Amino acid sequence: MMKHLLLLALLLSSAHGITLEDLKGPLENKELHVPEATAVPYPIHQFVSAVEGVTGYRVSKELPGISISAEGWLYLSEPLTWSQEDTLSLQIEALADDVTVDGPCDIVLKVLDINNNAPTFDQTLYTGEVMEHKPAGVPIVRVLASDSDDPNTANAALRYSIDKEIPGTLDKSLFQIDPQTGEISTTEDGARLLKARAGLMYSRGEQRGSREVLEKKFNDYCGPVNDIPYEDNPFFSCVLRRESRRVDATVDPDYTLIVKAQDMDGAQNALSGTTRVNIAINQNLWVNPGAITIKENVKGAYPMLLTEVTANDPNAIYSLVQKERMNFPFSINAEGQIYVTEGLDREEKDMYVLVVFARDEQGVEVEEPMEIHVTVTDENDNAPECGVSEFEIQENEVLGSVVGNLMAHDADDENSANALLAYTLLTQNPPKERMFYVEEYSGAIKVSKSGFRRSITPQYTLTISVSDGGLPAKTTECQVIVKVIDINNELPIFEKNNYGKVGVPENAQPGTSLLTIKATDADDPGSGSSKVLYEIAAGDPNEVFTIKADETTGEGILSIAKPLDYEGQSTYELQIHARNPEPLVAGLQYGVESTAVVTVDVVDVNEPPQFDKDFLTVTVPENLTVGATVLNIKANDPEGKEIVFKMEGDERGWLDLDSATGELKTKKALNYEEVQQLTVKVIAYEKDAPEMQTEREVAIHLLDVNDNMPRLITMEHTICVKDHKKPVLLQAKDLDAEPFGPPFTFSIGTKSQRSPNWEISPKDDTSAWLTLKKVPSSEQVFGVPINIKDNAGLGITHKFDVHVCNCTEFGYCYREPKAQAGVLGLGSTIGILGGVLGFIVIVFIIVIKKSKKNPKAEGEEGDAMM
Repeated sequence: MMKHLLLLALLLSSAHGITLEDLKGPLENKELHVPEATAVPYPIHQFVSAVEGVTGYRVSKELPGISISAEGWLYLSEPLTWSQEDTLSLQIEALADDVTVDGPCDIVLKVLDINNNAPTFDQTLYTGEVMEHKPAGVPIVRVLASDSDDPNTANAALRYSIDKEIPGTLDKSLFQIDPQTGEISTTEDGARLLKARAGLMYSRGEQRGSREVLEKKFNDYCGPVNDIPYEDNPFFSCVLRRESRRVDATVDPDYTLIVKAQDMDGAQNALSGTTRVNIAINQNLWVNPGAITIKENVKGAYPMLLTEVTANDPNAIYSLVQKERMNFPFSINAEGQIYVTEGLDREEKDMYVLVVFARDEQGVEVEEPMEIHVTVTDENDNAPECGVSEFEIQENEVLGSVVGNLMAHDADDENSANALLAYTLLTQNPPKERMFYVEEYSGAIKVSKSGFRRSITPQYTLTISVSDGGLPAKTTECQVIVKVIDINNELPIFEKNNYGKVGVPENAQPGTSLLTIKATDADDPGSGSSKVLYEIAAGDPNEVFTIKADETTGEGILSIAKPLDYEGQSTYELQIHARNPEPLVAGLQYGVESTAVVTVDVVDVNEPPQFDKDFLTVTVPENLTVGATVLNIKANDPEGKEIVFKMEGDERGWLDLDSATGELKTKKALNYEEVQQLTVKVIAYEKDAPEMQTEREVAIHLLDVNDNMPRLITMEHTICVKDHKKPVLLQAKDLDAEPFGPPFTFSIGTKSQRSPNWEISPKDDTSAWLTLKKVPSSEQVFGVPINIKDNAGLGITHKFDVHVCNCTEFGYCYREPKAQAGVLGLGSTIGILGGVLGFIVIVFIIVIKKSKKNPKAEGEEGDAMM
C-alpha cells in the first residue's frame, strides 16, 4: 500500500506541479481540501510529529474510506462525494509502541465539488401561447433547470439558450430566451412576422373549440347535409380536428424550440441538458383598423357605420371615449361596431381620437386600450370672406409699386383647392383710367399707371372678386379704398427772415417766452408734408434757448431753457430753420426762405453774491485745535462788487467767521459727545447794498476721537461674609462713540497687582463680575485695582473699594461694642453726667449767696439777664 501511495503522490506532483514536501507538515490542527470522486488510494497529507520515537499514527475517530499509514500518510481508500454538508471531522494522534505521545489533533476535511452533474429541466416539455403582433420581450413561457453541483461555484451556474427553432425556414430568429431567467419571448422580427393559422370567429358566449358551437356554425355556413351524421361528414371532421388543435398547443404546435441549459455559465467544457418547448400562435383579433377618414357634411342616415373592432375574448364588453372634452358624435355597440351619430363639420373639428376599451363583466380590461384616429376631410362649404380694406399711395407712386395686399380668408382646408383663392379686379371708381391691377393668386394690388393727383382725385374705390377653387366654386366681392397722399413738394416759408433784436433781463427764469415766429407750407393741410418743425441751427452751442411748435397755430415759440448770465454772454445771434417731418421730393432742397434769424440781447441786472458751491459740508475731528481753519467759504459778486460774510446759528459759540475772507475757524474746543453735527448759516452780501445777499447752510460733521476713557459708575461695594460667593457687578461707561466705546475689557490691575483673592469675568459689553475667592480672617477693606479698556485699547486702572464684613439683617456691617474704639461705656457716661450736674449746682449756690449780700446788684443782674 505504501508503494502505491508514493507512486500516486509522485503522479499528483507531476500532474499538478507539487512535490512530496508540499504534502508534508507537522502534526497539528489542520483543515485539508479533498476533491470529490478521486481515484483511490488517494494521498491527502503526511503528518510528521515533532516527538522523537514515534512508531506510528492512528485516526482516533474513524470514518469510512479514510485511513492513515504508519508513516503518517492520511489517504482515501474510497472516493468522497460532495454534499451540502461537505466537511468531515476526525482526530489524529502519534504513537510510540501503541502509546499516544503527540495529539490528538483536530483535522477537518473539506470536500471540494467537481463538475460531474449535468443540468436537468423540471419538465421534458413546456407549452406556451402567444398572440400575433405581441410586443417583443413579453414573456411567453419560462423554463427552469437545476444542477446538483455546488450552487456556490460555477459548476451550478446555468445559462439558457435556444439551440434550435422548428420550423426554421426564415433566416431570422423569431424567439429569444433570457440567458439568466429562462424566460422565452418574441424578438422584434417575431413580433412582426409571426402569423396565426386561420380559424373560426367566435361570438359573445361561444366557447372556442366547443363541438356544439362548431355544429351550429357548420349548419349556418354549409347548408343542408342530407342528414349525414357529423362523424361521417369529412368536412365537419376536418373543422373539428383543426379547431381542437388550435385549442391544445401540445397537439399541434406552430413552433417547437429546443432549449439548452449549460453549467459553468456556458463555458467550453460545460455540461448541458435540453428540453422541448411547444408554442402556438393565436390569432390576434384585437387589431387597430387604422386611421379613418370621413367627409364632412355627409348626407345619409345616422348613425352611420365607420369601422369594427373585435376583442380576442368573445364575451368582451366594449366602450368608447375620446381624449378631448367636447361634443362626441360617435358610439359603439356590443359587437364592436363603431358609428358616427351625426354629420361632422371640419371647420369645427378636423380630427377625433377615439379610445376603445374591451373589459370583462367585472370591468377588468381584457385588451390594451386602442386609439383610432378619425380625420374629417373638407368639402367646399365656405365662401371667401373679406372686409373693406384701406390703403394709401403717394402722388409720385411709380408704375408697378405695391399698393397693398387684399386680405381674404376661406375657412375651408387651407391645403385643398377649396381654400385656393383667385382675385379679379371688377371695377374702379372713378373709372376714367385704369390706375390699378391685382395679381390673380397673391391678391397684391399694384399701380398700373402713374400720375396721381390728390387735388383732382383724392380717393379710388376698387371692387375685387375673390373666388375659391372648389367645385362648385364660391365667390365673394370685396371693396378696397385707396387714398392718395400729398407728397412734400412745397417748402416751409417764414413770414420774415429777420426778427430783429429781443432784450431779456439776465434774471429771467427758464421757460420765459421771448418771441413768436411762423412759417407756412402750401402742402396738403394736416399731412406730414405741411407740418412745420422749428429748430435752432446756430448761435446757441450751450442750448440756452429752445423753440417749440404750436400744433394749433403752427407758430414757433422761442423761450429760455437755461439760466442766463450777462457776464458770461450778453448777445446771441440765433439762426432758426423751418423743416417738415416728411422728406422732400427728389430734387427739392431747403433754401433761405426756410431760415430766419433773431438777436437776443441779455440785459445786465444787479445780482446778489453767488457761492462757488451749492452745498457747504465739511467733516472735522472733535479735537481740532482752537483757531484751526474748518472751511474756506468762497463767494463772488457777478458785478465784481465787494462782499462781506456773516454767520448765524452758532448757539455754542464754538466758531468764528472772518467777514472779509470767509474763513471759518474754531473759537472753542469742539465736543463730539455734546453734539455730532453743527449747522450754521453763512450769509454773503454786498458791502454797499446789504439787501443783496445770498445765504448757504454750512453742515459741520464732527468725528469722534478717543478722548474719553471708560470709568466705573460706582467705586465701592460691601460683601457680606455669608454671601461672599455672590459676585459684585462692575459697570462702566465711556462717553466716546463707536469704535472708541464698548465693548470694554475688564481685568484686575497689572500683572504685579493681581491678587489670588479676586477673580473677574465678563458679563456683557459694559459690565463684568468681580468674585471674592478667599474669605479674609477678619473684617477688611480691599482696594481692588480694576483696569478697564475701551474697544480701541485705551483705559486706566481704578481703585474699587470692597468692604468684607459680617452683616446685619439689613445688609450693613455689624460692629460689636468692644470693638467700637473711642465710644464711652454706660458707667463712664453716668460719671460724666454726674460731674456736670454737680458743677451746675455749685455755680447756682454761689450766685444765690451773692444775690443775698447785694440786692441792688441782684436787681441789676436780673435786669441785665432780662
